[in-house]
Amino acid sequence: MKIFYGWRMVAGGGGIQFLQAALLHQAFGAYLAVLTDERGWSKTALSGAAALQPMETALFGPVIGWIIDRFGPQGMIRAGIVTFGAGFIVLSRIDSLVGFYAAFLIIALGSSLCGFFSLNVAIIHWFEKRRARALSSLSLGLALGGIFTPVIAWSLHSYGWRATAFASGALAILAGWPLARVFHHRRPEDRGETVDGLPPAAKDAGHPEAIAQREYSALEALRTSAFWLISLGHGLALLVVYAVSVHAITHMKEGLGYSLARASFVISLMTVAQLGGILLGWAIGDRYEKRFIAAGCMLMHASGLLMLTYAAGPVMLGAFAVLHGVAWGLRGPFMQAIRADYFGRRAIGMILGLSSVIIVMGQIGGPLVAGMLADLTGNYRAGFTVLAVLTGLGSLCFLFAKRPG
Repeated sequence: MKIFYGWRMVAGGGGIQFLQAALLHQAFGAYLAVLTDERGWSKTALSGAAALQPMETALFGPVIGWIIDRFGPQGMIRAGIVTFGAGFIVLSRIDSLVGFYAAFLIIALGSSLCGFFSLNVAIIHWFEKRRARALSSLSLGLALGGIFTPVIAWSLHSYGWRATAFASGALAILAGWPLARVFHHRRPEDRGETVDGLPPAAKDAGHPEAIAQREYSALEALRTSAFWLISLGHGLALLVVYAVSVHAITHMKEGLGYSLARASFVISLMTVAQLGGILLGWAIGDRYEKRFIAAGCMLMHASGLLMLTYAAGPVMLGAFAVLHGVAWGLRGPFMQAIRADYFGRRAIGMILGLSSVIIVMGQIGGPLVAGMLADLTGNYRAGFTVLAVLTGLGSLCFLFAKRPG
């Protein structure tokens, strides 16, 4: 039986996201904890490095989106893999905070080129009826990569951060290049296939709304309230996601008295829950109203962060891991799926690029607010509480984000 090539792209993209989650996104907190102890750099200074990728995406997102819409994501994904790996190799050689920022600038650039943005746009062009299922499957790589966090923590403890960074860079290039080469067709028509891999008659039968869907230009999307509400809600969700990724391990280590290994285990439990959320989204994403599901996930993000903030034992930490993990896994893929549902595929790259200018506030603000208030107060309670309240209020954005008329 011939497998629809779109699913091969989903598998390749999932592999790339696995590498990014395992080596960077979830592992950054472990690097932060080690470098804080060894080099004496402040949490605020180290948190700034986490802001580099979203800042680059916000600055260049509209341009990247236009290039993807015009020429496809293939070349960008391949260049990103090489740049991503090279950045880790540079990181293994640094001796100053300036060098640390320079290395992460390279890593962030590579991650932006071959990361969530480019991969999602590539997949959206291949799926319509099964779009939420495909994007949820793509996100499996993020969850599985997070489970790998204890391995990175063990390597940091056993071999040091320099050896770990160098090995991460080599692995990213050697394993990522074959995965990037899967992306060499822009649309299913380029391979003589159809969207979703279904014959035209089967694809359209019983789904007249797919035929009549309006394809928005980027300017037309900007004129709708849905564009702004979805972007704002997405950004408020990322306040928690990025703050947890950067500071959760340090909070458990310094504030709760956990070892690096035990704190990393909680993050692994969180990513197992994230995997569960992704599988739930795979099952229900194309059947129910995505904005209502997203609104519920915002409340789960907020509740989970409060559990982490005021954890009095392993039960509350477990509740944090489950609530935040499931919410992240369920909501994450829906952010791109709902935009494609509302605005079509015609200018989806540009629309996502423009959205990045708004959601960057959560990507940058979450780690920086948590880090600055931790430096000022001596713990993460004030920062995490503020972020939890803002994210909970963000559920209203999705409740009011109705499909444009």
